[in-house]
Amino acid sequence: MNVNQSAPPVPPYGQPQPVYAGYHHQSSYGGQPGSTAPPTPYGAYNGPVPGYQQTPPPGVSRAPPSSGAPPASTAQAPCAQGAYGQFGQGDVQNGPSSTIQMQRLPGSQPFGSAPLAPVVSQPTVLQPYGPPPTSAQVTAQLAGMQISGAVAPAPPPSGLGYGPPTSLASGSFPNSGLYGSYPQGQAAPLSQAQGHSGAQPPQRSAPLQASSFTPPASGGPRMPSMTGPLLLGQGFGGPPVNQPNHVSSPPPQALHPGTQMTGPPGPPPPMHSSQQPGYQLQQNGSFGPARGPQPNYGSPYPVAPTFGSQPGPPQPLPPKRLDPDAIPSPDDRNNRGSEPFVTGVRGQVPPLVTTNFVVKDQGNASPRYIRCTSYNIPCTSDMAKQAQVPLAAVIKPLARLPPKEASPYVVDHGESGPLRCNRCKAYMCPYMQFVEGGRRFQCCFCSCINDVPPQYFQHLDHTGKRVDAYDRPELSLGSYEFLATVDYCKNNKFPSPPAFIFMIDVSYNAIRSGLVGLLCEELKSLLDFLPREGGAEESAIRVGFVTYNKVLHFYNVKSSLAQPQMMVVSDVADMFVPLLDGFLVNVNESRAVITSLLDQIPEMFADTRETETVFAPVIQAGMEALKAAECAGKLFLFHTSLPIAEAPGKLKNRDDRKLINTDKEKTLFQPQTGTYQSLAKECVAQGCCVDLFLFPNQYVDVATLSVVPQLTGGSVYKYTCFQVENDQERFLSDLRRDVQKVVGFDAVMRVRTSTGIRAVDFFGAFYMSNTTDVELAGLDGDKTVTVEFKHDDRLSEESGALLQCALLYTSCAGQRRLRIHNLALNCCTQLADLYRNCETDTLINYMAKFAYRGVLNSPVKTVRDTLITQCAQILACYRKNCASPSSAGQLILPECMKLLPVYLNCVLKSDVLQPGAEVTTDDRAYIRQLVTSMDVAETNVFFYPRLLPLSILPVLDNPLSKKVQGLIDSLRAQRSRYMKLIVVKQEDKLEMLFKHFLVEDKSLSGGASYVDFLCHMHKEIRQLLS
Repeated sequence: MNVNQSAPPVPPYGQPQPVYAGYHHQSSYGGQPGSTAPPTPYGAYNGPVPGYQQTPPPGVSRAPPSSGAPPASTAQAPCAQGAYGQFGQGDVQNGPSSTIQMQRLPGSQPFGSAPLAPVVSQPTVLQPYGPPPTSAQVTAQLAGMQISGAVAPAPPPSGLGYGPPTSLASGSFPNSGLYGSYPQGQAAPLSQAQGHSGAQPPQRSAPLQASSFTPPASGGPRMPSMTGPLLLGQGFGGPPVNQPNHVSSPPPQALHPGTQMTGPPGPPPPMHSSQQPGYQLQQNGSFGPARGPQPNYGSPYPVAPTFGSQPGPPQPLPPKRLDPDAIPSPDDRNNRGSEPFVTGVRGQVPPLVTTNFVVKDQGNASPRYIRCTSYNIPCTSDMAKQAQVPLAAVIKPLARLPPKEASPYVVDHGESGPLRCNRCKAYMCPYMQFVEGGRRFQCCFCSCINDVPPQYFQHLDHTGKRVDAYDRPELSLGSYEFLATVDYCKNNKFPSPPAFIFMIDVSYNAIRSGLVGLLCEELKSLLDFLPREGGAEESAIRVGFVTYNKVLHFYNVKSSLAQPQMMVVSDVADMFVPLLDGFLVNVNESRAVITSLLDQIPEMFADTRETETVFAPVIQAGMEALKAAECAGKLFLFHTSLPIAEAPGKLKNRDDRKLINTDKEKTLFQPQTGTYQSLAKECVAQGCCVDLFLFPNQYVDVATLSVVPQLTGGSVYKYTCFQVENDQERFLSDLRRDVQKVVGFDAVMRVRTSTGIRAVDFFGAFYMSNTTDVELAGLDGDKTVTVEFKHDDRLSEESGALLQCALLYTSCAGQRRLRIHNLALNCCTQLADLYRNCETDTLINYMAKFAYRGVLNSPVKTVRDTLITQCAQILACYRKNCASPSSAGQLILPECMKLLPVYLNCVLKSDVLQPGAEVTTDDRAYIRQLVTSMDVAETNVFFYPRLLPLSILPVLDNPLSKKVQGLIDSLRAQRSRYMKLIVVKQEDKLEMLFKHFLVEDKSLSGGASYVDFLCHMHKEIRQLLS
């Protein structure tokens, strides 16, 4: 069955959906300046910068290009932007950059008129009817290592443009250690070439000039001139441009009157409004030499000579050093087009996670819910094994949506419940095919023919679709919800609304730090903001309170009481709940008693000298309370120290840094007792989710304490050496967000696939009692489940592949629901199509989670080597099968994976896989569990931190200060956890912390710089190819 159906008409309940013609294509580099090169360690960074001419942005002055090295003793500050409010999350670059400030292309600039400049890949527009552009050549040398584009033939998918692969060519590497070093010499010039360039644009005032270099025989590089031989493969109609990932580009403009067009006639490229540049598909490299026009493709632009045709001018001898500005680097990948990303096309690569975009659901789930490592998967397992590209999806079932996007529609089928396939139990979706006049339907997952119930019957139109298809969300949208019937509930009984239990450590450390007083004061107001369903006036969630040290104190806060009552349970070995009535209460009904309790708790324990605490019995007590109340819920634990009191789950201090880099290092990430796994299993069965707030002053064994939160779908927050004056804002912000977030309780998730692939592995914060069902006591909008797929049969290019994620959960109001997400992918028989449709950010998310789970069972060095080998195999397969024959000294990267080495190096240098001396064992365990359930956007900024150039920080009453503060606030709003502002001055003791985030530089713990790692990766690839 073919699921590649045309985009459905506009559903009456949806918003107007634009056509796809507005989706054009652009460069992944937007020209934002980044930090400058580090001074002394890298000679290659300190050479002269290739000169070029470029018009500065209006209102921004800049110094002319310098031909000399910056002083080794001076760290250059990043260039300040004119207006910070116009830039968003992705507008910065980490790592070496040219000292020259780049200029963002104006929205009205004609296609093909961009300047040639280091680092920046200039935008190209997708022409659905034009000839596919050929590859770009980027050259830079490292001891004979030059960066250039090499290409090989690949059939073009219809309607898609192609960018060139990025290639880095190198000759021999100096024999100096694992990653090699660089000989002293000159900075290499950068050259970019584009096979099909735009027609010559009309002349404007102060035109931007492309530069070409003729390296001198000796000395520094000469200043650019507009004369000189044309580079091989360079087009004649304009300056060369590099090909895109997904960032904004100027729309194409009408050709200048009198401009001649060569090539066979064809339909003209569609015109786009210059006022509303659309969101382009994240497009990837073309993998072939420049070809003649394809059938049905016109040639509106002059055709450049192809490789191997007329011999080009003699090439200059390469200089001896690598120009860091010529290697791929994540700079500005942000897009601010106004047209939405429409999901009606199968296998469409979504906008990058660093892009601001709006989604229109037309049959496939939004990328906010599901992102895949590739949107064109191999048809056979042999092809998948050859490429070594992991086939995985990062699924965020309850993702929060921006205000402009509507939440999934809720469908109520009454007592009959949602319609499903009788064989595979897949739920009704837009890809089910109705037959026999609408009386039966064929399942798109298993091909089983099912009867349509009489109450669901509807006639078909002349195209074979139901006439009510666009009135039913499940027949026209990629994401929707069903109200579940009693058959989907435990014990065939509808659930009660969930409860929140606050469990507060009142030991000496918690009281002395001021934590207990701060928390109790905050809860008085925070309880008014418990999550509520829809337009409900008040939350249905009930609350309860427990305090503890080495014993537990339960509180009766029944509304009829004048004062709260305390009940103490000292037998922690056999935990029970001493009261039921009055423990879980409605906030509004018992407000006076709750307020009185929160006032009294800090006073009751103000003079305590009890330093020992328990932990497992506290969770056991909360779980038993929810069980007695016959409801699901969440425990909020506030804990300060290692639980050493005599009780189940007692722990000992096993912190031993001597185990680092040994075969026993994996034990530091493993729990030291099985008590907590058993406890977590009981919690999941009850629907008891645990969120843990830790306030340690010393080792607390995060690896063990985080087991229950990890397996129940909860979160862990850690505030080391907590002080109210320094950490109050961060803690309270995290607490407010955690309490107010919408949560699905007692959830079960299953991922179904069409015939040919199946889900084989899962990563995240959950529990699995079998091989198919992901069980989550709680699931919030920040958590993801990453699923890996393997082939079990051959796939068809015609029918593609389908994924369906079904999540059964209890809402905050106690309503049982099913949330469904569907996604259709393309299948390919050519490796080039696979590499053309990969998404590097998702790939890194998967590889990081795979590695972080690997450290539980394997030495860290083994895990690191596995990652490097897999990356080398992916790139070597591309080089062998998709790139044209070229010198062995070239490192050729597919366009969509050109950032894979820099991102992978960041993962390898992370604190889990390569800790510095200052990183504690608890820190590593905390980061490991934190990353496990991160989404793609979060791992992107976690491993490759954003650097934002700011010139002023104090909160002052002036426009610039307000603008900076607004930027900080907006960045905090984008993250799931509060970002503490730390001001680091030069030669400050915190400067080491700042340098830790300069991930392209060599790390103090021994991690390679990006340039060194790129060389090492090239050596690995060459070994595989030889």
